[in-house]
Amino acid sequence: MEGDECGFAPESSDGHSQRGSVASSVTRAQDVLVYLVGDSAVHLCVEGVGCVSVHELGRSVREALHIPDSIQDVFAFWLCSPLLELQLKPKHQPYKLCRQWQDLLYRFTEASQEDISEDEPCLQYRRNVFYPKSKELQIEDEGVLRLLYDEARGNILLGRYPCDPGHWTSLGALSLALEEGPGLDNQKAAAVVREKKLSSFLPVHVAGAGGGLFSSLWGKGSRHAELEKKLLEEYQRIRGSAGSPPEPTQHLRQYLSTCHSLPYYGCAFFAGEIDKPVQGLLQRSGRKAVNVGISLEGVYVIDLKEKHVLLGLRFSELSWDHSYPEGEGDSHILWLEFDGEDAGVPVNKLLKIYSKQAELMSGLIEFCVELRSTSEAAAAVSEEDGVAPSPQTEERGGRGGGDGGLGARRGKLRRQSSVVCSRVNSLSTIDYVDNGKEIKRVKPKRAASFFTRQAQAPSYSAVEVSESLEQG
Repeated sequence: MEGDECGFAPESSDGHSQRGSVASSVTRAQDVLVYLVGDSAVHLCVEGVGCVSVHELGRSVREALHIPDSIQDVFAFWLCSPLLELQLKPKHQPYKLCRQWQDLLYRFTEASQEDISEDEPCLQYRRNVFYPKSKELQIEDEGVLRLLYDEARGNILLGRYPCDPGHWTSLGALSLALEEGPGLDNQKAAAVVREKKLSSFLPVHVAGAGGGLFSSLWGKGSRHAELEKKLLEEYQRIRGSAGSPPEPTQHLRQYLSTCHSLPYYGCAFFAGEIDKPVQGLLQRSGRKAVNVGISLEGVYVIDLKEKHVLLGLRFSELSWDHSYPEGEGDSHILWLEFDGEDAGVPVNKLLKIYSKQAELMSGLIEFCVELRSTSEAAAAVSEEDGVAPSPQTEERGGRGGGDGGLGARRGKLRRQSSVVCSRVNSLSTIDYVDNGKEIKRVKPKRAASFFTRQAQAPSYSAVEVSESLEQG
């Protein structure tokens, strides 16, 4: 990865399956398995595996998969396990990192000593976090598009990419067409869905386990029937609109294009917790488990249980920082600052994300901001020279918050019904106002310390906290 602090994305897994560690010998030729999404693998015989770098392995894998050098940046190497995922930089040596894996788990996860001692990483080849979405749909190679589809489909089915019913039905029908072909009549398509189960086409949290002795009592049977009906109707619609025969990449592009409408597509994900709002007469509170997705475009906080977005911010809409534990029992914290309202009054809001990976998240945000600044500077020079901006630059410019100069008011976030939209009202934040002289807390809930990161990008507003905020 282009920064040592970046690239970690923990995610639970169904198990180790058939995955093994990188070869144990340093000197002689050894077999190395590089896994693709879905547990298929590329088998390599590598000389001096203990010293081989990601850059050197990349050439062999691309040759085996017939990936053109012109799009070699689409994928990257990751070290993955059920406890931690790490995207590697070209200079990294996977074998040496495997030897340090337990140290990484102790540093960046809350796993028990027993789980850490039993955990074992595998080397995986998958989408590069830093590859722009705008370039993805320009890819012509069917094999590369298929690899991207496999990864996106896995994230949809696992609920890592939350989506609305219209999205998951459309994506499920496209998966059915890609796996079984678009020519099945309704009866044959229904037989395939029942044989493979709905969870092969729809997110697991939507499809559920299905059936069972008491399914009729809980309405699961009728719900599954309705989901199956909508899936088959969408499949027949795709069947009717497909060409005769359809282009090999047509449905792959449609699937990826639909996923691109989800703002967190292509994110690296991190595990964390946020405070729950205080509730009840006893003022009970607690913490909620979240996934934090970070991409080239912004930061997204996703409710791990409910599978919807709690907060989505483009980089032009936030300031951030990371604080280390100050004492025993304290947590690493990623702070996100953004604009909002309290009783109709504009305020600044601070969200605390507790995570051992806060340092990694902060580093990845910083690196993405630097990439964005470099891209925007290059675009400005191109415009001065009379060169049209690239689609990626236009996309970023259109999402950049308008007149987002230093101190400018950013766009207000509103709660909506879609799982993709932010639910700011459900967050427990520290609210304050800056009247130009001092910063005052709004309805203080707890004492907190916060400090300033002076961001270099012109669209950022620095967060400055006085003694009055710390004392509440």
